[in-house]
Amino acid sequence: MTHAAAIALPFDTDEILEGLTRWVACESPTFDAEAVNRMMALAARDLALLGARVERIPGRMGLGDCVRARFPHPMGDSAPGILVMAHLDTVHPIGTLQKLPIRREGGICYGPGICDMKGGTYVAIEAIRQMLRAGMPTPLPITVLLTSDEEIGSPSTRDLIEAEAARHRYVLVPEPARPDGGVVTGRYAIARFNLKSTGRPSHAGARLSEGRSAIREMCRQILEIENMTTEDCTFSVGVIHGGQWVNCVTTTCEAEALSMAKRQEDLDAGVAKMLALRSSANDVQLEVTRGVTRPVWEPDAKVMKLYDQARYIANAIGFDIAHQSSGGGSDGNFTGAMGIPTLDGLGVAGAKMHTLEEHIEIASLVPRAKLLAGLLATLS
Repeated sequence: MTHAAAIALPFDTDEILEGLTRWVACESPTFDAEAVNRMMALAARDLALLGARVERIPGRMGLGDCVRARFPHPMGDSAPGILVMAHLDTVHPIGTLQKLPIRREGGICYGPGICDMKGGTYVAIEAIRQMLRAGMPTPLPITVLLTSDEEIGSPSTRDLIEAEAARHRYVLVPEPARPDGGVVTGRYAIARFNLKSTGRPSHAGARLSEGRSAIREMCRQILEIENMTTEDCTFSVGVIHGGQWVNCVTTTCEAEALSMAKRQEDLDAGVAKMLALRSSANDVQLEVTRGVTRPVWEPDAKVMKLYDQARYIANAIGFDIAHQSSGGGSDGNFTGAMGIPTLDGLGVAGAKMHTLEEHIEIASLVPRAKLLAGLLATLS
């Protein structure tokens, strides 16, 4: 099949936006498994209405469930085909809608998780919907995998992602488009770390000098960690918890750190530096453990061929797409590193992800849906 029929499908901006905002109204922060599961149920119903065979995969580690949807195909829905891979968890806690209400202002629509990445996920499903409605066959079977913990590095779903991807020829990831509207053909390597400092308690008012503050030690370590940043490898601390009573010298403090590098060898060196950290004094302790790691994904000839096909379709629609390797990991790190042709950043255009100004560009909904439809219609 050619791409022309797919990009001529009657996508409607207002219809897409109406369905998308229904998803955005269902808040789904990663650490609230019940909330994520409500979102999974909403998406599963939409997929079931399209005729997919939908499976609900129970969550692990106290995190939410996943949804896998296979669409009927003459080759059989389990034959190697196209995996559309997305996550439905967000970084926004329940109640964010009060601070970041869903609203349309000119060509922009705001909402928690609307860009990262409910917008791209909904658009991908809309592409499948329009193709089914038109009775348009695809050369390969299509599977949609929706996961629940990407925003924390996919600790409970990496094995599922890799097992599912291994059964497919291509992986399409509708994460947000790059700022220039381009797509992603590689991702930087990322490592997470858990830190714990231990001090000595005392009464902060009566016997302050007898205590050794775990918070003070962690603060020293944070400064040292972030000062290790170079052009080759970055270090940052994004989470810290310590203390319970202001009149007590804190016994324990915990933090989470993130390191990112363009090359695997630079990340490996960064990991070694983190694991070599030691406490600043003998009367306090520091423990550093390695958390979730995303491997570097470097583009190869198969990825670039997939990009060339996407660019050809985009040009036929009326726009161009550049490509780049990108920071800010995704589940595409895993599939790309496995050598499976993966194209990321296929989702909608927008900005301010992970903030109270997160939004999409409404005008990007239909072109990105057409791009995805064109790929589904021509990949073989």
